[in-house]
Amino acid sequence: MKKILFIEDESALQQTFGDVLKQEGYQMIGALDGEVGLKLAKSGKPDLILLDLILPKIDGFEVLKKIKADPETKDIPVIVLTNLEESEDVQRAIDLGAKNYLVKANYSLREVVEKIKKALQ
Repeated sequence: MKKILFIEDESALQQTFGDVLKQEGYQMIGALDGEVGLKLAKSGKPDLILLDLILPKIDGFEVLKKIKADPETKDIPVIVLTNLEESEDVQRAIDLGAKNYLVKANYSLREVVEKIKKALQ
């Protein structure tokens, strides 16, 4: 079973994604802030990380930078799922190593799950 780490500070969104991903046959681990997310990225060995950029403690850009700088986690694909739409934010996340950048308002839950499936192939 593929494991997905979802680093997102909105617990309701985490819950919703967790339910949908479980139905799709994935295991989801949730982190409500960047600090816990980084720890779980190392200890949980997820197959993919879904990452919000606006997070308490450590923001998503910093989390992404640290994940990609660590030999243990650098090969884990990261999909950014955020409300930040500015082109410089998108470019910065891609430059830091994000595989994909999704703006929450522009994608349905179903579409995000399809992107996850594609990234895990």
